[in-house]
Amino acid sequence: MFDKAKKKSAQSFLQELRSNTAGNTLAMAAMALFPLAAMIGGGVDVSRIYLVQTRLQQACDAGTLAGRRQMAGGNWGANNNAANTAANNMFRANFDTDAYGSYDGTTAFSENAGTVTGTATVKLDMAVMQMFGFGTKSVSVECDASMAIPNTDVMFVLDTTGSMNCPDTGSNYCGNNGNVEASNARIRGLRSAVKCFYETLAKRDSDEDCGSSPASGSENTAHLRFGFMPYSTNVNVGKLLPNDYLADNWTYQSREAVTRLENVVVDYEAGTPYVYGSTFYYYGNWSGRSTVDTHYNVRNSNACKSLQPEDYDEMSDNEGGRFSESSWTSDGNRITRWYTDETGTRYDYSTQYSSRRDRCRIRLRTRTLLQRREYRQVDTPVYEQQQVFSHYDYKPVTFNVSGLKAGGSSWNNSIDLPVGNQGLDTGMSWDGCIEERQTVRTTNFNPIPTAAYDLDIDRVPTTGNPATQWGPLLEDAVWGRYGGYNNSRTTDTVSSPSNLSRNFSYTCANEARKLQRWDNPADFDNYLDDLDATGSTYHDIGLIWGARFLSPTGIFAAENATTDNGGAIDRHLIFMTDGDTVTSSSQYTSYGVEWYDRRRTSANSAPSSNDLTTQVNSRFLAMCRAIKNQNITLWVVSFGNGVSSSSITNLQNCATSGKFYNASNSAELLNNFRTIANDISQLRLTN
Repeated sequence: MFDKAKKKSAQSFLQELRSNTAGNTLAMAAMALFPLAAMIGGGVDVSRIYLVQTRLQQACDAGTLAGRRQMAGGNWGANNNAANTAANNMFRANFDTDAYGSYDGTTAFSENAGTVTGTATVKLDMAVMQMFGFGTKSVSVECDASMAIPNTDVMFVLDTTGSMNCPDTGSNYCGNNGNVEASNARIRGLRSAVKCFYETLAKRDSDEDCGSSPASGSENTAHLRFGFMPYSTNVNVGKLLPNDYLADNWTYQSREAVTRLENVVVDYEAGTPYVYGSTFYYYGNWSGRSTVDTHYNVRNSNACKSLQPEDYDEMSDNEGGRFSESSWTSDGNRITRWYTDETGTRYDYSTQYSSRRDRCRIRLRTRTLLQRREYRQVDTPVYEQQQVFSHYDYKPVTFNVSGLKAGGSSWNNSIDLPVGNQGLDTGMSWDGCIEERQTVRTTNFNPIPTAAYDLDIDRVPTTGNPATQWGPLLEDAVWGRYGGYNNSRTTDTVSSPSNLSRNFSYTCANEARKLQRWDNPADFDNYLDDLDATGSTYHDIGLIWGARFLSPTGIFAAENATTDNGGAIDRHLIFMTDGDTVTSSSQYTSYGVEWYDRRRTSANSAPSSNDLTTQVNSRFLAMCRAIKNQNITLWVVSFGNGVSSSSITNLQNCATSGKFYNASNSAELLNNFRTIANDISQLRLTN
């Protein structure tokens, strides 16, 4: 049992201790040390966990982005899992295996329908909280990355000149390779590069082997349109325009029939037919002789012969119809000749005498007889004064070409113009290439002159004002002209009754395509496969019309300004060429036949190739500046080894800063286009 004395002593001690406050602070501090340590230690370790998780998330994000960019438009497992390798390498570059005391790290990246997903996990030992029973913490993060295409319009301005038929390697002169594609022709490399560009950006599988195929289910569904502007000497855009954009009347280096007033026979006054001659013909064989009469008591043969009837012809009185009719003129009269036949019978008698019986027999044979009559009729002429063809005047002629317009944006493929033989109407086919509108004669295009409507990207034509409109290129309506003792070219009017030869050359590029969705890869493939390489290199006309088809404020503003939902659009123009500007004054271009029309060179002298090349290059660079001022990204790709250093400089100056590429062969061209497609695409985190 308790010792009451001890109990009383203890109570006294505690009561004394309670009443004595000396030293209480130390005890209280000691008791508070434990919760304070837990609070501070927890803050330290939580901060470590947050730091590790943040850096782990950043590394995971970087890995998925690197993997998706490496994947581009292909698939995840392509090129020996290069995308997965890139993802892991990027993760390790951003997070060391023992960063911040972490360990046993694991990562995994995968792809589904174009989206790359990553997970990362590390372990982290607690520094302070271990004394409270918290030992090791697992830190995990997830990350996603996909390729997002902004609302995008891409206009391809593609050089399809004759040199694109040449091999894509080597620097030997090729010309146009006889207008036959080489087995490794540049035009084939271009088709491949554009198809792989399409695969990368649209995520749809073309018929080209691009090394991998877009992931199933990853097709782009955003506003993504592609347009095409193939160019060489000309561009083929006319039938893509509204009727009002082309003038009703256009002037060509052509020919005009000149007539003179003459008395022309317009009819004949009929004369009276008459028999000009008649001829008898036997027809068929004689019949056998038969006895038609017998006489007796005839004394001798002479007496018998005296009894013989006279031979005679008997006609049928049934004249047949006219035949073998023909006419000719003589002394202004028209003489018509024809024939008729009438049949009849020839009666031919003979005698047979028998002296023994004094008998005389009268015998008869017959034969068909034909009487052929020749008739003639002399008709006298009736005269009237009329204009008749005299000769051609070869000179500039204005024709009404409105017959090509079929209403709205529909067009006829041909028109009749009075340039045929002796000034008769003859059909002119139109393939769709156009002549440019008003321009100016200058070499200074910085700034672009106000009156140079041809370089105005956005000017909409005014109906009835041909200076603002375009005209159809009509090859068959155009003639060059030449004369004098040396038969040289001249801008003077040349009069000739004969057909002069057309001393110019003409080519028309494949028809362009306006910006449109290409959800069916076969349509995209077929368009590229149909591109032909022909003609000379006029860079300016291709770039002018590529800009017109892409501009949000020009002739197609209603289609180009915004998306269907009113969204903003990123615009890109990709210009590809394989060579220097190549011009000739004898070509029929978008500015007419340069030697004769001289719309952009001196009117007083024939243009040289240098004059024309300077014009094309100056206008080209002016258009480059205008396009970039439209907030359009201008990508320029030089293809092949045949481009001069001066042209390379022009192409570099043309491109948006950092957007120039130089491909020496088809493989490099494909890589260039793929790089451009990847740059146009924008990576974004989806989680």
